[in-house]
Amino acid sequence: MQLEVNGQTHTFDVPPDTPLLWVLRDVLRMTGTKFGCGMALCGACTVHIDGQPTRACITQWSTVAGKKITTIEAMASDALGKRLQSAWLELGVPQCGYCQPGQIMSAAALLKKNPTPQDSDIADAMSGNI
Repeated sequence: MQLEVNGQTHTFDVPPDTPLLWVLRDVLRMTGTKFGCGMALCGACTVHIDGQPTRACITQWSTVAGKKITTIEAMASDALGKRLQSAWLELGVPQCGYCQPGQIMSAAALLKKNPTPQDSDIADAMSGNI
C-alpha cells in the first residue's frame, strides 16, 4: 500500500482500518503529529488532506490513499508554514508545545484558504484545537 506524505511516496503493509495517525507516527516515524484524545476533539493530530485540516486519529489511512497528505514536518519548507512557526515563537505562543503542531496545521489551512481572515473566521478555524 502507498501514501503520498509531504511530497514523497511511502510504501508499507498495514491493515486498511489503521488510523492515519499511527501510520504516520509508528510506520513512517513522523512523530510531529501528536496523539491527544483519539476522538477528533482536541486537534493535536491535525494534518492536511488535499489542503483540508483533518484529524488523523479517526481517519483510516486507506480512505486517503491517492490524496496529498501534509504533516507538520513539511511546514518548515513551506513559506506560510515558516512564517507561522516564526510568529508562534516570536509571540511566545507555545507553552508545553504538545498541541502546537495541530494548531499550526489548522492556522495554515485557514490562511491558505483565506489570507485575510476576520476574527470570526479565525475563531471558527481554530475552535477544534485545544
